Amino acid sequence: MTGGTGNLGSRVVPILRDSGRELRILSRHPRASEPGIRHVSGDTVAGEGLAAALDGVDVVLHLAGGAKGDDVAARNLAAAARDAGVRHLVLISVIGADRMPIGYFRAKAAAERAIAGSGVAWSVLRAAQLHDFVLPVARGLARMPITPLPGGLRFEPVHGDEVAARLAELALGEPAGRVADLAGPEVLDVRRLVATFRETMGARPRRGLPIRLPGAVGRAYRAGDNLASAGADRGARTWRSFVAERETAAARP
Repeated sequence: MTGGTGNLGSRVVPILRDSGRELRILSRHPRASEPGIRHVSGDTVAGEGLAAALDGVDVVLHLAGGAKGDDVAARNLAAAARDAGVRHLVLISVIGADRMPIGYFRAKAAAERAIAGSGVAWSVLRAAQLHDFVLPVARGLARMPITPLPGGLRFEPVHGDEVAARLAELALGEPAGRVADLAGPEVLDVRRLVATFRETMGARPRRGLPIRLPGAVGRAYRAGDNLASAGADRGARTWRSFVAERETAAARP
């Protein structure tokens, strides 16, 4: 697994460990190994340490990602997996990867192509933004005296535990190609995201300032190109319930 110590990977690890699988987690700064989990050193973008990390591995979950280099990392990992005789490659991607005119999305689409063209049987899950990633945006906007409201900008935030459970299911199953997208239960614009955050935190609502996102990016968001298509799977845990959980956890001694 790549990204096994990150926000999403750390949720997948205990599921797979409890299933009885032996895990090998690749990272640039490996932690101490523990029963059932071996940490190894490697860098997917630089292509370092991959052959040794994949030796004898049956299934690879590629969950690591960043602002840049996701396409390069996927190409390197796909080639190493093919050479190592890996049986199944599982990739986490983002909804709208092939539609949004943004570098991050384009890199994710290129990563998907690298996995699909690797010669190794594969599964790809496109997910919406995790609640955890939307939270800093909502918190920052909620602190402003007037909330900027980009017209047409909508999200379908999904709980990380639900994405982790689906990834574990894919890893333990047979290769399935591109599976149904996984999004949250609601489509929320910025006004509703921020208003729900402030309400849950016990704060009063604030005035909003409508703004227009320019260019191709604005047109794509207004068209909903970042949203799940028909037939997507939907999580059950809402944005409001997530914010409430975080507030309750923060209030504990």
